[in-house]
Amino acid sequence: MTIPYSRQLQGLTQQLLSRFKISENTFLIVLAVIIGLLGGLGNYLFRKTIELIHWLVFEQGLEFFDISLDYWTPQRLLVMFFPVVAALLLIPLWALFGKDLKGGFAGFLVKVNLKGAKLPLRPLFTRGLGSAITLGAGGSAGQEGPIAAIGGAIGSQFGQLFKVSGDRLKVLVACGAAAGVAATFNAPIAGVFFATEIVLLSSFELASFTSIVIASGMATVVSRALLGNHSELVAPPYFVGNFWEIALYLLLGIVIGGLAAGFIDLHMRIKEKIEMIMLNKFAKLLLGGLVVGMIGMVFPQVFGNGYEFMSHVLAGHFAWYLLVGLILVKMVATSITLGSGMPGGLFAPCLFLGAVAGGAFGKLIALALPAAGLSAGAYALVGMGAFLAAATHSPMTAIFLLFEITDSYEVIIPIMLTCVIGTSIARHLKKDSLETAELTKLGIDLEAGKERNIMKGLAVGEVMSRRVETVPESMTLGDFARFIERTHHTNFPLVDAAGGLTGIISVQDFMGVVFEKDLMDLVVVKELATTEVITVHPEEDLDTAMRKIGYRNIEQLPVVDRETHRKLYGIISRRDMVSAYNRELMSRTLGDDEG
Repeated sequence: MTIPYSRQLQGLTQQLLSRFKISENTFLIVLAVIIGLLGGLGNYLFRKTIELIHWLVFEQGLEFFDISLDYWTPQRLLVMFFPVVAALLLIPLWALFGKDLKGGFAGFLVKVNLKGAKLPLRPLFTRGLGSAITLGAGGSAGQEGPIAAIGGAIGSQFGQLFKVSGDRLKVLVACGAAAGVAATFNAPIAGVFFATEIVLLSSFELASFTSIVIASGMATVVSRALLGNHSELVAPPYFVGNFWEIALYLLLGIVIGGLAAGFIDLHMRIKEKIEMIMLNKFAKLLLGGLVVGMIGMVFPQVFGNGYEFMSHVLAGHFAWYLLVGLILVKMVATSITLGSGMPGGLFAPCLFLGAVAGGAFGKLIALALPAAGLSAGAYALVGMGAFLAAATHSPMTAIFLLFEITDSYEVIIPIMLTCVIGTSIARHLKKDSLETAELTKLGIDLEAGKERNIMKGLAVGEVMSRRVETVPESMTLGDFARFIERTHHTNFPLVDAAGGLTGIISVQDFMGVVFEKDLMDLVVVKELATTEVITVHPEEDLDTAMRKIGYRNIEQLPVVDRETHRKLYGIISRRDMVSAYNRELMSRTLGDDEG
């Protein structure tokens, strides 16, 4: 019998670990080095692909049609069709590999935290190409989410190749994600916190942290060797003019927190509206590309990831009214881009929105206080980090990203205060971050874990038993005694003459009077029943039902309508819920293995 290659490799790995006395943690570090190197290389290839598509579509299009984005000419109308080209290029990818393009970064987080971190290889290329097309041809999105997913897929593939256990496989995926972000921004510390704070949901272990640090560092080395020691974003030297400016940064944090919460809400609303449009996905792609192109025709700053424009904003350029206008325009363009089906990330749009919001804030304050000598670029820089922190609920990632971009200790206090306040305001106004808002809509809570999410994904109406043994509230105790001899149940809903629920009686309630023979034909069961019944509705999930059962330590819950709480639809027991959970867990496990 031939032994599968993966099993041979696993056996060889175990022999090497045993022979050279290498611990699993050491082996994980070795894999982290390899993943970091490949993650840095993947970032390089991804960026070059974006640049190639941008040159082919944008630069050649502007040159061929003699279009200028600096002033108005009739030819500028043709700019609106550039994102349509992206949509046309994406149609074959959606037709052939639609499964790979679904889900976005939120889907990546679900696979990492709830589905064993087993990421397939093909999306590394298909989704990477799709995101490069979106960004290169003018879609309003970011490259950090896709490159993090690309790096994560590299880590997952190595883990699966060497049959690494579930928790360690998650660590390798986080190593790949850290590598991708670190290489993108030339910011290894930010890559580490991105992986631990966002990908691993802030779960910290020294062994995993060590591997992530190594992968992030190695990816940065590769990126600097291939692209030079500079970041995607160019920030001028940062300085604080006066210590009283800290009060202005506190105010900026409040403003940014409100804007971030507004963006999360607007983003979800636009995506929902697009989903409701009665068109097929290819038509939505084309329509979305056209709308984004029309926006970009007037505001070309929204095209692509916007890093070049952000660098100018950080230098203090552009009027406050343009920056204010770009806040709403960028929000809408990004939501339409991603909502219509163009793959991409939300990291860069958050940085863009923070930069223009902070820049506008700084310029307006400078107009109000002309003698203060305030730098609008400084507020743009801090606003950039604060918006990222508030929208993604990841302040540590934003703080260290800004620190590494500026290489200045002076930025630490303003960015810390602004990020924390912005995140707190955004959390108060909107519980979910940009990524988790989509998952909450689907009933998924990443922090709850796999078990609870399975329970939250099943409705009571799907699991309940519709055959309910009810007892008329007028039944005597004698008749009830003879009734329970013929059944194996221990709890029974009481109903009135119209069939409405009026209470519940258990065998335990009855046992207290079973020896009072004189009462058996005189007392009705309603006298012993519990009238304050804990019920559940068909549309509620099993997680809610299980918590209701655990609250009173009962075995069954009547399922009733939401309006009157009396119409009885069925009954659900603890055993029913456990069986349904086991079936769904088996189904998902088999589905993950097949995928």
